[in-house]
Amino acid sequence: MMSLQKQIIPAIIAKDQNELDAAINKVKSYVTWVQLDVMDNKFVPNTSLFFDLQMPQGSCKYEAHLMVQDPLDWIQKHGEKVHTILVHYESVRDLDPVFAMIHDMKKKAGVVLNPETPLSVVFDFIDQIEEVLVMTVNPGFYGSPFLPEMMNKIVELRQQYPELDIEVDGGITDQTIALVHDAGANLFVSGSFIMKAPDIQQAVQVLQKKTT
Repeated sequence: MMSLQKQIIPAIIAKDQNELDAAINKVKSYVTWVQLDVMDNKFVPNTSLFFDLQMPQGSCKYEAHLMVQDPLDWIQKHGEKVHTILVHYESVRDLDPVFAMIHDMKKKAGVVLNPETPLSVVFDFIDQIEEVLVMTVNPGFYGSPFLPEMMNKIVELRQQYPELDIEVDGGITDQTIALVHDAGANLFVSGSFIMKAPDIQQAVQVLQKKTT
């Protein structure tokens, strides 16, 4: 599959800075990227990382998955703290100013598609983004059931955009990662399979082996 880099990316949910620091410390030795699952208890019925977070520098790169109703507000306050910002298509009526603000900060921009959102919506602004994140669960919690019917979105997206970073998030385990890899994804977000594993290094290595 193409020359795009493959990454296993742990997803972190945290209620406060102490939980965030502890989660990053658990995974930072084994991965290059970490995803911050930001939730405002409005766009999804859960709260995570919705505080004045401080990010340790130098250990990993960070992407923020914004499950919030007002992504512009979060980006203004915290966008400089991360490297990539992923915004839900469903969260805001006009994405153009969102992507413009992200790029003004010299960050990478991505769009996130919930399971019910058709792939066709991304084609209008594909030139404004570096990444598409396909949700393979309904977002908001660790451990939601994996939706294999989302593979069609990934296959179509990869056929049309061979060099695009395609990320998947939701229910990614040793049982499902080969499916999304074979469909064409190159970035694999895993929450509970990694973060709740008794041996995090081993969990990451198991997923890496499934994508080689």
